[in-house]
Amino acid sequence: MNVVVAGGHGKIAMLLHPMLVERGDTVRALIRNPGHATEVRAAGAEPVLFDLEAENDAAPAVAGANAIVFAAGAGPGSGPERKWTVDYGGVAKLIDAAKRSGADRYVIVSSIGADDPPAEGGEVFGEYLRAKAKADEELAASGLAYTIVRPGMLTDDAPTGRVEAAPKVERAEIPRADVASVLATSLHEPATVGKAFTVTSGETPIGEALTSLP
Repeated sequence: MNVVVAGGHGKIAMLLHPMLVERGDTVRALIRNPGHATEVRAAGAEPVLFDLEAENDAAPAVAGANAIVFAAGAGPGSGPERKWTVDYGGVAKLIDAAKRSGADRYVIVSSIGADDPPAEGGEVFGEYLRAKAKADEELAASGLAYTIVRPGMLTDDAPTGRVEAAPKVERAEIPRADVASVLATSLHEPATVGKAFTVTSGETPIGEALTSLP
């Protein structure tokens, strides 16, 4: 599978690249800082310079891909405007690019709570959840073979390989490395197509948890 990863130098993406390569996938990582290219290559991905906010046409960046993984984000220090330009706008650009370039598979890192965001208020985090929710809705309506992954609170702890995955899960933590494994497994697991689910640390092996999704 030829996979394009948006947010290609992010913490989750850098854990994801070698997992995909080990599965036999070819990986291209969208980055906006050319200084990150060496690290991305060391992780097994081919860097592609593309700024999700500044550039409008993402089709050339994903040409020839079978799948897109959206692991980008505006980051915790950003204001509400960037939640919309990155966490929603970036997703929308890549939905359009996927349709035009023939990449049918689209897996997105969303957020716990994005299935029921506050109608208003909540300051920056509220805007973040509303942007994520709109992105999820557009992906689900896109006609693409989508999977929406809504992780709990992210940590840099060592992976356990075990999760709880369901449409609704109580708020809890999950290591970024386990989220990366969920993404890699989802790409190759037909049972996750057309599914949106929350995932936190749990007791079920990742593969089993994903094949058992309702």
